[in-house]
Amino acid sequence: MKYAFTPEQLADPQLGPAAKAVRSCVHCGICTATCPTYVVLGDERDSPRGRIVLMKEMLEKGGAPTPETVHHIDRCLSCLNCKTACPSSVNYQRLVDQARTHIQDHYKRPLGDRLMRWALATVMTRPRLVRIGLLLAKIGAPIAVLLPGRLGAMAKMGLMARPQGPEPVNFPKPAQVTQRIAIMPGCVQGALAPQIDTAVGRVLARRGIELVALEGAGCCGSLPHHMGREHEAREWAKKAITAYEQGKYDGVLITATGCSAAMKDYAHLFAGDPVWESRAARFAADARDFAELCTPLAATPPHPLRVAYHPACSLQNSLKMNGVGEAMLEAAGFTLTPFLESHLCCGSAGTYSILQPELSGAIRQRKLGHIAAAQPDVLVSGNIGCLQHLAAGEGLEQPIMHLAELLDWAEGGPKPANLDLSRV
Repeated sequence: MKYAFTPEQLADPQLGPAAKAVRSCVHCGICTATCPTYVVLGDERDSPRGRIVLMKEMLEKGGAPTPETVHHIDRCLSCLNCKTACPSSVNYQRLVDQARTHIQDHYKRPLGDRLMRWALATVMTRPRLVRIGLLLAKIGAPIAVLLPGRLGAMAKMGLMARPQGPEPVNFPKPAQVTQRIAIMPGCVQGALAPQIDTAVGRVLARRGIELVALEGAGCCGSLPHHMGREHEAREWAKKAITAYEQGKYDGVLITATGCSAAMKDYAHLFAGDPVWESRAARFAADARDFAELCTPLAATPPHPLRVAYHPACSLQNSLKMNGVGEAMLEAAGFTLTPFLESHLCCGSAGTYSILQPELSGAIRQRKLGHIAAAQPDVLVSGNIGCLQHLAAGEGLEQPIMHLAELLDWAEGGPKPANLDLSRV
């Protein structure tokens, strides 16, 4: 695709890669069949190639974008299915990330929208504030369930959360340690589902991996990053990098695939920074996802189960680890139940399920309909956003849990609290 970016724009370490993505697009349209918003809406402006045109024009001109442009870019999930499907290798990620940053810097949103985005970036990145929000949601449950739109989406997330136990700070040490991995505390997951990291610690200990809590780190920065709030994303990333540099580890882990993908992209987040780019690149090279560390282990679960596995978009399209979760589940003795459109996004996408509740809900219900048709006993994923979003959908009768929780049970650990075997 032709463009009119200036030499100065092309030389910019952030904008340059976005311009290259525009140039690579041949407008073939193969991406449209893999785009959840286009599949649901059928609007070319809500397809990858339609958004590429909008983003190209916005970034070329600079300055404040039109409300229509912002509307359609906001409706992008950043699932990156289009990037995986593209025969021309268009790096859509670079383009949409830069577009969101441009909108954040140059577009004045309505006051309510600005307040909501500030609240998400401030509260959801801090587990203590998330816990306060959960408490308030439960206290005001009769009213919370009646709230419309974005407030209703936030309240529903709070009401669906069932945290089990405190956030772990100590993990089991294997008799023979093969790797010593620092584990990031993260943000939302620590408040909503601390049992996930507890299960991960036991699962990896059986594989000779010792986890050590990374003190001084917090959110990975992906939540503000997806809203174009790059300064905040970099501040969180700096905290993580600095904390990791204080110790000697064989790698750094975070147990949500969306966060893993963000950490592995830290070098680009700091592209052009003479101090932080190299430090971020070293950190990114050491970043690990649970699926990388958890080698398949033969086991016999206490009860046979039919498992529907939802691979998060971040696992498929950013980490490029298709089939890894399925291999672990099959080795553990579970029966996989394939379902239609398993490769499409569930509609969670970080803050998307709150900022775009109607569209996100429509994408979720399409996904849940396909899962129900497969008649599994349990639904499994490896990303906290997917787990919470799918659990809040209508018609989901099966329990839903993190991959590590089910593997832990199959390998001799405790039964997940929400797994009712009398119903399977």
